[in-house]
Amino acid sequence: MPLKRLVTSAVALVALGCSDVPSDGGSSPAFESAVPPFHEPNQAAGTTSPPGDGSADGTGAPADTNGGAESPSAPTTNEEASANLPIAPANGANGAAPAAGGAAPPPATDGMTAGDGQPGNTQPGNTQPGNGQAGNGQPGNGQAGNGQAGNGMGNGAAPPPPAAPVIPPLNCAAPPPTPTGGNQSCMVNASGNVDGQSWFMWYSGSGGCMTPYEGPGFKATWNNSGDFLARMGVAFDETKTFDQYGTIGADLAFTKAGSAGGYSFIGIYGWSNNPLIEYYIVENSFGNGPATPYATTQRGTFNVDGATYRIYSGTKNNQPSIHGNANFQQFFSVRQTPRTCGHVSISEHFKQWATMGINLGKMYEARILVEAGGGSGSITFARANVTTTR
Repeated sequence: MPLKRLVTSAVALVALGCSDVPSDGGSSPAFESAVPPFHEPNQAAGTTSPPGDGSADGTGAPADTNGGAESPSAPTTNEEASANLPIAPANGANGAAPAAGGAAPPPATDGMTAGDGQPGNTQPGNTQPGNGQAGNGQPGNGQAGNGQAGNGMGNGAAPPPPAAPVIPPLNCAAPPPTPTGGNQSCMVNASGNVDGQSWFMWYSGSGGCMTPYEGPGFKATWNNSGDFLARMGVAFDETKTFDQYGTIGADLAFTKAGSAGGYSFIGIYGWSNNPLIEYYIVENSFGNGPATPYATTQRGTFNVDGATYRIYSGTKNNQPSIHGNANFQQFFSVRQTPRTCGHVSISEHFKQWATMGINLGKMYEARILVEAGGGSGSITFARANVTTTR
């Protein structure tokens, strides 16, 4: 009997094969593979496919229901694990992953995203910055108002206006700086903008040139022009009176050379319409002493900006204006102590004129001016800046 048992036991072992079951009857440990989890080629864990047309692979085919990521059996990425979010079906209630800002695009009537008509890539929390198109699961570009229904690319909010240039306070005690750069224009009716100021040049006769600078400022030259005007400041649209623009003022600083023929004005210049009026605030000229406007009548005097101004008015018939040859009035304030630098309180002149029955119409411009009636000369404005409080 002992020999028979021994043979029987050996046969049983051959039939059952080897066993790693511990002698104490416990279970064996699970087998661990050395092969890493499988990823699609060029598809790193935690990323989506490149931007496409709403499909997972960018070819136009519908996306996989798991968003084109790893197979369901593969381990989740660190980002998925931290978000602890489920993978939604492609044609679920929302249709696509939320865009930037956390808001999902509205669903279309067929359950698909309001986008290019393809089922959206809906894997949440697993996107890279994209172009903001609804239906591909990529975040928008962050602009306010982005997400127009149809293709996800709304026109957004209007961009903010450019910041106003920072212009240092005027310092008349220091020598004016010499402007540099700028592009010279020598064509009649030349115009443009620089540092928030608009500039314009007009002449008759042999002409002249104007160079606008950042600062803002400008240089003007002329040679025997019949009438030459170069100016820089603020242009209006003839829809409001001066008081509707708040307080209008100007800073100017200049140097001059040469001559300007029979008349010249340096200061503030402009026009109004209804009534049509040409006006001047004269700070200096190329002559000796204060300028005296031709064919005008003195209306009185007043004090502002530390000086006395004489006020004149007159009429021009069939002369060039902002609206062709026309009949119009001229108003002048002429400073009796000429200067080359300082602040001009433009609105105060307009108010004083009104007390004398001299009323401007709707504003066309308020600009810093040089006007020459001939001669050969030049002027350089290191500062020519007009401001309003509107």
